Amino acid sequence: MTRRLWKLEQILVGLNEHQESEANEVTVEKDFFTDDYIRLIKNSHMIPHTDKSLQAQDWQKELSMLINDPEQLLSMLGLDRSLLDNALLANRDFQLRVTPSYASRIKKGDSNDPLLRQVLPIGAELNKVTGFTADPLAEKHASPRKGIIHKYRGRVLLVAATQCAINCRYCFRRHFPYTEHQVNRDQWDEALDYIRRDASIHEVILSGGDPLALADKQLSWLVEKVAAIAHVRRLRIHTRMPIVLPARVTPSLLQVLTDTRLKPVMVIHCNHAQEVDEQVEEAINRLRNANIATLNQSVLLKGVNDTSETLVQLSERLFEIGVIPYYLHLLDRVAGAAHFEVSENHAKNIYQQMMQSLSGYLVPKLVREKANALCKVPVFLYDEVRL
Repeated sequence: MTRRLWKLEQILVGLNEHQESEANEVTVEKDFFTDDYIRLIKNSHMIPHTDKSLQAQDWQKELSMLINDPEQLLSMLGLDRSLLDNALLANRDFQLRVTPSYASRIKKGDSNDPLLRQVLPIGAELNKVTGFTADPLAEKHASPRKGIIHKYRGRVLLVAATQCAINCRYCFRRHFPYTEHQVNRDQWDEALDYIRRDASIHEVILSGGDPLALADKQLSWLVEKVAAIAHVRRLRIHTRMPIVLPARVTPSLLQVLTDTRLKPVMVIHCNHAQEVDEQVEEAINRLRNANIATLNQSVLLKGVNDTSETLVQLSERLFEIGVIPYYLHLLDRVAGAAHFEVSENHAKNIYQQMMQSLSGYLVPKLVREKANALCKVPVFLYDEVRL
């Protein structure tokens, strides 16, 4: 699919020398994309990258074209309509959101596609399972100010945005009270004052939602405010955007992230090598060229990446494009995601096989998060250590 999309782009801008023969392939695939999306691809090649207003129009246009109707997604992918009733029921609890870019990487006709499983609502989400709660990490009790989550010493998280470009079905914040954390500029000043008063905070993490859902102007204002706090040294961005909406990584964004004295670090979220196509690779390359350290965190998900072969392939692909594998998380036990859980013993077996197959720098840390813990808790293969 990615290869065909690339060919479609070539044809639209007249770059392919064999336009007549390739046009047949476009005809086969064209029904996958809306006319607006095809125009978006065409226009993205015509936009001068020095024009910041047009850069913004590019990614914001796709953001405005999110797929949020399960029937539309099933139809686009040629999937059985028997999946629709449960998808609609689960969609009421946690809405489908997926970008056209990400949807284009899902294999048509495959209901078990690892990317599809991350985004399609299913009936299993509605099952009540003991131990799975709305706030598995007790973040409600770690919020000293509106817009702030402060769990670990030395760093603090700002809920910079309340929405994402994609709703991951296993998201541990799928029940998060975002309306309680929507802040105006006066309220941001209160949150920032909290950071000013704690000299132990050396790193500020922008999260959400996805902080890169913010327009550059809003993001720039917040970054500059953080940079004005003398004891903060690093700015970390937790985002799925380079994976699900690679057009978001614009020269204007890179300028926002690199124009202050803060050392920028971007932690992306990729769970499967199939998520990485040419556009994603180009976005990561732009981050590298801007000297933004880029790490990846994954979640171990049943039916998505719960084999050592899949995770080895992911680590190899990430490193190939310049991303360091950082964390492999066990599933946070959030209500609606129990069907994704991989047992700890199975996780350890997978991890041991990864260690045997990969160089050490390609093996992410296997961790879980626990409510009220002082840090992420390592999952050790042998001797357990209490934290």
